[in-house]
Amino acid sequence: MGVISRTLRKLNAVLGLPTGSGKTARNDPREQMGFEGELEAARHLKRSRLKILVHRYRCRLGEIDLVAREGDTLVFVEVKTRQNADFGEPAEAVTLEKQRHISRVALDYLRRLHNPEIPVRFDVVEIVSSGNALRCRHIRDAFSLAEPYIY
Repeated sequence: MGVISRTLRKLNAVLGLPTGSGKTARNDPREQMGFEGELEAARHLKRSRLKILVHRYRCRLGEIDLVAREGDTLVFVEVKTRQNADFGEPAEAVTLEKQRHISRVALDYLRRLHNPEIPVRFDVVEIVSSGNALRCRHIRDAFSLAEPYIY
């Protein structure tokens, strides 16, 4: 385990931040599908050598699906799950408004870690279900920290 990973885990523990929610989705089928998509995205990212730090980071500003680490980079991941792509690719749902929302929550996460001097990145993982098969697409650097925010 590297220095950054140990530092982030220690800071998460000290600040009371979760390292994983352990929660499952409720009886809502859409919520269940989203939760299963997040689990599949986490598996995909692990196979791609990213370390999952937090599943469903929540604060008063909202939620980020996954927080991960790749090398020295902290990665905030939005997961979009769909049953099909009939209405466009799932990543198209990550609008500028959604990017601003994710940016605010990411800045809260970083603030709780006392704003470490590490690079950050925003990724999107698309999960599309077709029958029993899942198509997973990882979009690295899907967007930058939204205006007017800076880090």
